[in-house]
Amino acid sequence: MTPEELHGRVEEFLAQHPPATTDRSEFLHARYRAGLAWVAFPEGHGGLGLPRAMQPLVDELFVAAGAPDNNPRTNGIGLGMAAPTILAYGTTAQKDRFLEPLWCGEEIWCQLFSEPGAGSDLAGLATRAVRDGDTWVVNGQKVWTSGAQNADFAILVARTDPDVPKHRGLTYFLCDMHDPGVDVRPLRQITGEAEFNEVFLTDVRIPDGHRLGDVGDGWRVANATLNNERVAIGGNAMPREGGMVGVVAQAWRDNPDQHTPELHDRLMRLWVESEVARLTGQRLRQKLAVGQPGPEGSAMKLTFAKVNQQLSGLEIELRGADGLRYDDPGWTERRPQQVVMTGRDAIYRYLRAKGNSIEGGTSEILRNIVSERVLGLPAEPRVDKDVPWKEIPR
Repeated sequence: MTPEELHGRVEEFLAQHPPATTDRSEFLHARYRAGLAWVAFPEGHGGLGLPRAMQPLVDELFVAAGAPDNNPRTNGIGLGMAAPTILAYGTTAQKDRFLEPLWCGEEIWCQLFSEPGAGSDLAGLATRAVRDGDTWVVNGQKVWTSGAQNADFAILVARTDPDVPKHRGLTYFLCDMHDPGVDVRPLRQITGEAEFNEVFLTDVRIPDGHRLGDVGDGWRVANATLNNERVAIGGNAMPREGGMVGVVAQAWRDNPDQHTPELHDRLMRLWVESEVARLTGQRLRQKLAVGQPGPEGSAMKLTFAKVNQQLSGLEIELRGADGLRYDDPGWTERRPQQVVMTGRDAIYRYLRAKGNSIEGGTSEILRNIVSERVLGLPAEPRVDKDVPWKEIPR
């Protein structure tokens, strides 16, 4: 299908479903079933089997027509991580069950990966899933779970075989967050908000039909999710001077009394780094259009964290005493539906950016991934690689 033909298909759809007079839910479901949700997905699952590069054309046409969106910011984990993993490893029944309500924003997703003793070393996780007939009984604790308080489902990795090395005894599940054994408790952050949670799983029952991939193949499935996560965090499309660098550049223009040669030099270096990252992100998305995310996404996420933290610190300096004001003190007691950096106080941005080098993979771990999988440098010694998980000291 050519771009012109795709344009025509969108125009035909909009004529049949006028955004101004069509019910929002009806419109979104119709768009999904017409293959105009994720155009790169297969027909029947929200797409048309087209290159990813054609998605922006579709999105721009719907925005221009005033069409409702699916509130993507409230379901970033579902859209950016769960959906591509379900597409890659799910059965036809799983795709039919989960992808449409996910894309239409009717079911919100979260990620149950990290644990108190298994963050950077995710493969060392201890949450256990034991098979009981056609179901799995899950017990354990997860932590740093963004949006769990709003989630209907979760992507979950649990240990199903403690007698084999840690990477081989994991299995990937789709967990119903409304199960009575799921207990979500807020974690208050340095900002005062509670966007993260700890989640306790007590005798949670998951049907075997909600297992994604083979038993024991959870590490491979989880890596597909993690690669998509890092691209989602660090590889978003931005216009020139978009995001934090635009906020800081505006702070420079608004505060001429704070100008010094040293601050000007820092701003210019960070502006250049931001522009290099933006253009590198374009190249990465072009690669995604013809393949799958690889370890390059780790480099993008690593750069995003470093530059975002430096920019938020520079903004505080440029704004002087005003940069320390809480213009909206109410945000310190919220449980936000979504995280928005650019529409908040400067001090909020400064504090929240501290988490950028932890969430989605710590910067230390991402440097290892880049060095080993991108640059081909020797790997770190891993003395527990072939040791059964149950024998590893914890």
